[in-house]
Amino acid sequence: MTLGPDETGALALGPQTEWTATVVGAHRLREDTTVVRLIGEFVPFAAGQSVEVRTPQHPSMVRRMYSALPPSLDGKLEFHVRTVPGGWCSGSIVSDTRVGDEWRISAPAGWLAVDPDATDVVMIADAVGLAPMRSLLLDIGRRPEPPRTHLFVGARYPRDLYAADMLYLLTGEMPWLTVVPVVQDEYDPDWPDQWYESCRVDLGFHPEETFAGTIADIPSRFGPLTHHHVVVCGRIAAVQATVEHLVATGTPVEAIRHEGF
Repeated sequence: MTLGPDETGALALGPQTEWTATVVGAHRLREDTTVVRLIGEFVPFAAGQSVEVRTPQHPSMVRRMYSALPPSLDGKLEFHVRTVPGGWCSGSIVSDTRVGDEWRISAPAGWLAVDPDATDVVMIADAVGLAPMRSLLLDIGRRPEPPRTHLFVGARYPRDLYAADMLYLLTGEMPWLTVVPVVQDEYDPDWPDQWYESCRVDLGFHPEETFAGTIADIPSRFGPLTHHHVVVCGRIAAVQATVEHLVATGTPVEAIRHEGF
């Protein structure tokens, strides 16, 4: 059943610990990246948290993923999935997810969040670590006065910025948001990506709006972030290097929330 608010306005969760959602869209954006949209039962997680997911392709395996949407009573969820090298489960989700698949969702967890009293926020996302950042952006966008927010999105190549068009549109809707793409290599590789070519649009950021380097370089370029609330998410090695540089350049440890996968 779908859970709703009780008479006090609080969510009456009861004993339920697993929820069902059905795939309504699986959009392959890159050779290694798919955005999966689902609708189902309300899942009581907080914006920025991850959940455990079971898919019909591998019902006995559990993957932890971040929703790119904040929780909503209509049960909408969105996950950004990228193939992990050697990871046959993630590869199967990217290539084989179909409309109508039933996913089982459970165990919300994590502490990525933006403090209610934050006035300046820096979000640093590596790869599909963008998903919880988008959820947080949509969530804080509901506040009467959203904090000034800078979102740095890291990728190896320009075409790895799989959500550049979405982020560009968000900056038009959220005047308090600034997005800075970060790429290690200025030019895309020679080998083609058919999925990139098939969904390519002339909408996004200009090369001069892109920062050359890795997300770990951001603290030395823009730090110390002494008056900011900082949120970091992405691959474990990238997150660890970024947090180390943040602390080394003077960002207070207590101002940083981070998670790696």
